[in-house]
Amino acid sequence: MKKELHIFFTSLMFYTRIPCPKNIDHHPDYLNKATRYFPLIGWIVGSISFLAFYLFSLFLSVETAVIFALIISVLITGAFHEDGFADVCDGFGGGWTKEKILIIMKDSAIGAYGAIGLVLLFLLKFKLLSESVSLFKGDNSIAFFQVFILFVSAHALSRLAAISIIFTHEYSRDDASSKSKPIAKNHSWKEVFGSFFFGLLPLFVFSYFQHKFLLALIPVFITRFFLARYFQKWIDGYTGDCLGATQQVCEVVYYLSILLIWKFI
Repeated sequence: MKKELHIFFTSLMFYTRIPCPKNIDHHPDYLNKATRYFPLIGWIVGSISFLAFYLFSLFLSVETAVIFALIISVLITGAFHEDGFADVCDGFGGGWTKEKILIIMKDSAIGAYGAIGLVLLFLLKFKLLSESVSLFKGDNSIAFFQVFILFVSAHALSRLAAISIIFTHEYSRDDASSKSKPIAKNHSWKEVFGSFFFGLLPLFVFSYFQHKFLLALIPVFITRFFLARYFQKWIDGYTGDCLGATQQVCEVVYYLSILLIWKFI
């Protein structure tokens, strides 16, 4: 149990800026195992993001509350995944060979592709999340719980989609230049089981209210499939930035899927 807590806090330290015990570091062995808790981190980020939304919605509009929820989620993670998304936009937008793409993605400076990508990403998040939240109208506890599960399931499932890439593809870089390299070395059934358990459970709870919401799995994992194939085609695998980009894109696809399922199915 003590070891599992150490692994969990390693995951919490690596993927968020939430304070952790002083004895927690980025030990490669624990980072390997920390992938099993990546979707669980989505529970935490989604819960805090929802709390911010709820508190601000008490005296501000839904749209403004959503903006504050997005701000809080960025602060919690340190824009970890958004940064990966921007780097992928710059790398694949400006590079035409594997080497060039990897060099651009490693550059800490943000380019035009990355800046434009982030603007469009947050516009989509804001609009889709605002519309998704509005689906569950009412001041009763069930409505608030559904919105809460919407937040948590979006963060958990998108992280599952991202981390599952390491189970099926190889790490792209040949050197140890990326801090994400340790999570790419190996994984056991515990990492696979833990990722899928924590990644899918919130959606299953969400589907208790609307069974059709389970259909959101299809577009999310179709998106994951094509992104992974795209990365494989251009850089022979994935990097940490690719995982961050996958998480962000799949989160947006999830909100869009919930809206379309609600309106047309």
